[in-house]
Amino acid sequence: MRDLLTDPACSAEDLGCPLPDSPHAVSVCLPRWADVVGYEEQHQPTVDRMQCGYPRFFLHPKVRHLFAEAEKQCAESGEHCVVYPSRQPAERCVAYVREKGGNADLGRVVKTGWGQLHAAVVPAENLPEAMAYWRHCGEVVSSRLAEAISQGQDPEADEDAGRAAKEEIRQRLAQVSGQNKEDVFLFPSGMAAVFTVHRILNELFPGRKSVQLEFPYVDVLKIQEEFGPGVHFIPLIKDGGVEEVEALLAKGETPAAVYCELASNPLLRSVDVLGLKPVLEAAGVPMIVDDTVGCVLNIDAFRAADVVTSSLTKYFSGSGDVMAGSVILRHDSPFREAFRERLLAAGGMDELWTGDAVVLATNSRGFQDRVAKINQNADRLFSYLENHPKVEAVWYPRNQMPEIYRQIHRESGGYGGLLSILLKDPARAAPRFYDALRISKGPSLGTNFSLVCPYTLLAHYQELDWAARCGVDRHLIRISVGLEDPEDLIQRFDEAFAAAG
Repeated sequence: MRDLLTDPACSAEDLGCPLPDSPHAVSVCLPRWADVVGYEEQHQPTVDRMQCGYPRFFLHPKVRHLFAEAEKQCAESGEHCVVYPSRQPAERCVAYVREKGGNADLGRVVKTGWGQLHAAVVPAENLPEAMAYWRHCGEVVSSRLAEAISQGQDPEADEDAGRAAKEEIRQRLAQVSGQNKEDVFLFPSGMAAVFTVHRILNELFPGRKSVQLEFPYVDVLKIQEEFGPGVHFIPLIKDGGVEEVEALLAKGETPAAVYCELASNPLLRSVDVLGLKPVLEAAGVPMIVDDTVGCVLNIDAFRAADVVTSSLTKYFSGSGDVMAGSVILRHDSPFREAFRERLLAAGGMDELWTGDAVVLATNSRGFQDRVAKINQNADRLFSYLENHPKVEAVWYPRNQMPEIYRQIHRESGGYGGLLSILLKDPARAAPRFYDALRISKGPSLGTNFSLVCPYTLLAHYQELDWAARCGVDRHLIRISVGLEDPEDLIQRFDEAFAAAG
């Protein structure tokens, strides 16, 4: 297996290879700036090289095969299948297709012959809407589960191993978060965790819009826009977000919840969650925080948040070869019982498949040591970049609203492993720098190996001007720092800066 710490996937011949070198990799190599554009514009020479991709955006070959087999079982001529772990997400997918198509008779749900898996069966012309649901909501069938089915395995076998693995994961998350194990819920992806929380909010507070503070990861905002009454989006808060929320409340608006990420992705800014806490408690509004980027070992979002979501695909796993997510409830939140009741009552909420749970439990055993090393490496790289003559700006929690970040910073924690940079003369320099950088290149973050991407192009290619108005430049480069020797990393950056001219 290729060691990406010493042999990164970054050259032209690496285009489309899995990152890491695993049949279940969650990232894919896009080694040149032109490859990113080719992927976004679906140029055939680029697409033909893609062996995998981020699972919500790119169907893994094993999952694509599963869909095709489901069509043989469940579909009629002119229909396609999207397979889900259980009936409930398949029903939600069909409901979404019907809403978008304006036809209450579109699609149906069919139980497959593979355990609890169900297929959303939709007309071919409505497949884009069904796949949009798959992407936004994250209630996916994993490549590992699809592979097991293709090999004739019973997807419900080894339940004892799965229960033991989930118990280990919950116990580890409870320990590092300081919350109760019974308040930890697991999902097949981080986005499925976010979407579940949003659905519960729509049940608890029907008709009330949410509030999104700071520029978030793309589908966190899309979920709030697409599912429910809408969102008040405030991408560039002035001083922590308290003033903006108070102004909204003063107008008579009571939101369903206030969302934020700690730190935000990709600008690494921090919302003043401690300042917001009394304001929201007085208004009866829950606070939903995603701590994926900051990482639970570095920050304690539970000092203010009622609910914390996280993508366990990232730092908790580290290996980049399994998808998972979590919802953790604050033990003394006034909303704990309402959320817990709905999380327990909704069937199929624990859809992290046995095989994925076993891998995740194993991967997470080195969680604390890995994150400590990543923190050190990222801090060293930040010190190198912040005064570099060819760098226009660096975004990192240490220099972005640091006084707010420190309020929720754990004494033993660091500033996380994610940085973003903008080069001087970016239209000319950024592509040259990116092409020359000897670091694995592709989407995702939190892997043991460093990973870099032109984030805005990947996440917002169809809305680059809008992203720029929100403070996210189209030439921004995001760096997820791994476990490499920091001086080796800096040498690689020196070479790339020299090539950029």
